[in-house]
Amino acid sequence: MDQETLAALDESVPDSELSPAGVSRRGLLRSAGILGGTAALAVTGAQFAAAAAPKDGFVFQPGSRPNVWLAGDHHIHTQLSSDGMYRVIDQARHAASYGLDWLVITDHGGATHARIGVDLVNPQIKAARAELRDTLIFQGLEWNIPAAEHGTIFVAPGSREVDVLKQFENDYDGSVKGASSNSPANEALAVSGIQWLGQQVDKRRVADALFLANHPARNGIDSPHEIRNWRDADPRIAIGFEGAPGHQAGGLPKGIGAGSARGLYGNAPNPNSFTGYPAESYRTWGGFDWMTATVGGLWDSLLAEGKPWWITANSDSHVNWNETSRRPDGSSQEQFDRDGRYMDPVYGNTVNSTATDFWPGFYSRTHVGADRRDYLAVMEGLRNGRVWVDHGALVKGVEVEVREVGKRYGEPLGGALLVKKGRPIELVVRITTQTMPNWANFVPALNRVDVIQGSVTGPVADKDTLSAPNTKVVKQWDTSGKRGTFELVYPLGRADEAQYVRVRGTDGNRSQPGYHGAAVDPAGPKLDVVGDADPWVDLWFYTNPIWVLPR
Repeated sequence: MDQETLAALDESVPDSELSPAGVSRRGLLRSAGILGGTAALAVTGAQFAAAAAPKDGFVFQPGSRPNVWLAGDHHIHTQLSSDGMYRVIDQARHAASYGLDWLVITDHGGATHARIGVDLVNPQIKAARAELRDTLIFQGLEWNIPAAEHGTIFVAPGSREVDVLKQFENDYDGSVKGASSNSPANEALAVSGIQWLGQQVDKRRVADALFLANHPARNGIDSPHEIRNWRDADPRIAIGFEGAPGHQAGGLPKGIGAGSARGLYGNAPNPNSFTGYPAESYRTWGGFDWMTATVGGLWDSLLAEGKPWWITANSDSHVNWNETSRRPDGSSQEQFDRDGRYMDPVYGNTVNSTATDFWPGFYSRTHVGADRRDYLAVMEGLRNGRVWVDHGALVKGVEVEVREVGKRYGEPLGGALLVKKGRPIELVVRITTQTMPNWANFVPALNRVDVIQGSVTGPVADKDTLSAPNTKVVKQWDTSGKRGTFELVYPLGRADEAQYVRVRGTDGNRSQPGYHGAAVDPAGPKLDVVGDADPWVDLWFYTNPIWVLPR
């Protein structure tokens, strides 16, 4: 949706403030009896219904090849967060400068934010949209999920984006409602919140809404059954979790950084933690969350059920590494609680080398395959799993598809190849290597690409299942020395049973056998050690899966 249409749909903007094209567009929308995002919803809602309708026991439909890849970040804080510092325009300008096409402002939910913060940030977001017309800037919030961790909630821009977010926060935020501890009632409140968001889309209050769980293994309090319950509450809204958390600068060694835990994953079980998680799950592995990094682990157990659940990578930017600004004198917690925001940052005359965050786009990127460059297309691409993620700009481009042997085109990321049983199929991976230096000023080298294959075995009997025994690494390519765009083809045999396949790649600097052993993952990401996990010397990319459904 372009800026002219967004402004025309926003009933809070008077006609006098619209451009001539906006006035014309609003007239067309009025003549059609449509305003406030209704037009977009009418199309999107139908698409959601089609996508969510089970077919032969599976929820997937054949996907479409994206027309454009848009890099973004759905987890960013500002001075409207109790632990943030920057203005919206600070974050948005840096995100654009570091190559992002879209971003989501996700200040922390809580009493102050619910009272006035969610209102106060909206004018800043609208001003940033007007200033940076090539950058898509969503309003969202970081939800304190009742009985669990944090999550990103965001909606499509429109006249009611603040109303919906504010009502959601006041009715369903775990901090606001005093519902943080583990209990069946609090878990049910989280499910109700996701369902409520879906209802707002159905009622056309907003054109679209999405939820993704953030840093899911950080404290061990997102249990497998909670994740499954969120996913199943409304698959249109709950679509995945962070495969890689933010705070990656936390792993920089002392002398140049904080010498802390990469992703701030330096925790241990607490009374609310799920007892089935091992000690290793409280650390990142190659910068990625244990749920994603473990081949045959929790993420694969979700995929093996034959239901979508996607991964992303974000900055979680609050206060950034090697930055020189600070809060001004007098900008205290008391002032924040009173005013709902910290005062604008000022020049601090010193370099903050112990901050644990990078600017959006500086290190982590979520690449979304979209039909077009607009808000709803980004949300649709995320929902459909047309996503790959990377750290440190490891590669310039990744295209993956599964096709019948002999066919020119197949199914892209997030899609499902519906194929006649017994037909030979193959995986095709096209990589464009990096030619530009990253923001640490070196050109990364992709030295290995791995193929991970698993069986689709259907819904689990135990919702706390966290392993997929039939998933393993089936191919490793040595790609060292390859330059430009190259193609890798892996024969998947005959399509006899439902399965999925996903891909990852690495610079190859740090590897070890995976959590489930070398027979499953001979050279997976290495467990990150607190104080010794420089993120720039351990780079990976991950793709979302593609399914094969024989008929």
